[in-house]
Amino acid sequence: MKRIATIKRETGETSVSVELNVDGTGQHAIETGLVMLDHMLAQLARHGNFDLKVNATASMDPDGHHTVEDVAIALGQAFGKALGEKQGIVRMAHAYVPLDEALAFVAVDISGRGYPVIEAEFKQQAVGDLLTDLVRHFFETLAREARINLHARVIRGVNDHHKIECLFKALARALDMATRIDPRVGGEVPSTKGVIES
Repeated sequence: MKRIATIKRETGETSVSVELNVDGTGQHAIETGLVMLDHMLAQLARHGNFDLKVNATASMDPDGHHTVEDVAIALGQAFGKALGEKQGIVRMAHAYVPLDEALAFVAVDISGRGYPVIEAEFKQQAVGDLLTDLVRHFFETLAREARINLHARVIRGVNDHHKIECLFKALARALDMATRIDPRVGGEVPSTKGVIES
């Protein structure tokens, strides 16, 4: 069973398309109009081994807020659609990722319940063309739309670029591990309820 999904989202502010293959090799083609967001989504694809295509254009988005939000919505929905009923997945995983002086932690539970807890503070208002406040918004929106419990924390760091990149790489590694098929469970849904809501 191929775990792939395509999501298209059209609003009065943005047009977003996402193509996701959960069982990929990290290939990616990403154009959102925000160079820093493109860079972070490339990290998510490469370090999560997800094949990912993202295209976003904005007609009304002076600060990038709508682009970041709508990309996160579409990507979260793509994960939810691609994973289907979640049969056989590991479900829960975590990752610590360092980058020079920075260190980030992400834990995920593909539980069917979108609940984000994000602890990340930045000194700068923006890194490149990405407002740092939108990093939190991206993670929160992704968690809600993918219906995953997501805890993300910057443990330490000085450089805001490093801290953001750590978070995305840790998200990638945690999602990679949580979405893997566990051959020991024989395709069963990993829940005592027998179902993970989607």
